[in-house]
Amino acid sequence: MRHRKAGRQLRRTSEQRLALLRNLAISLIEHGAIETTEAKAKELRPFVERLITKAKRGTLHDRRLAVRHVHVRRAADTLFQRVGPAFATRTGGYTRILKVGHRKGDGAEMARIEMIGVGGGDGPVRAPKKAPAPTKPPRPPRPKTTAPAASAGLTKGRSKTPPPPTKQTRKAGDKGGAKG
Repeated sequence: MRHRKAGRQLRRTSEQRLALLRNLAISLIEHGAIETTEAKAKELRPFVERLITKAKRGTLHDRRLAVRHVHVRRAADTLFQRVGPAFATRTGGYTRILKVGHRKGDGAEMARIEMIGVGGGDGPVRAPKKAPAPTKPPRPPRPKTTAPAASAGLTKGRSKTPPPPTKQTRKAGDKGGAKG
């Protein structure tokens, strides 16, 4: 019996499930919205909303509690510097789940989970990107030269004479005697 066992198993052990939720939460914080299965999105929602509530308070203790789940430094900084203050006046309900349809391969129900008002559908929550690094100038073309082997009639590859015949080997069940 499954009495008093809340939450979805997602066909994973508890450690795998926690790792999955952590990675999905990091992706949601970095990108503002992600597309996943409906069951995973419904499990992710309370997990992320607890992290956002910690980011709203913003104390050192809350940051340490949140960093247990958000292992990527960039995502943790985004959570506490941009996402938390953006929801300062909101009392919960930081995410929304939109049903997208069925996945083509296996027909799984897909859903899009996004943060409300913090770049959910508008774009990523990340800080603006730096200017791209300068690229190297293109190389000048090489001068064409003729190979001495080509002019002498010698070319790479197969020779014109066939290879010597190979020795016939017996098959696994063959005893080598006369057939019959």
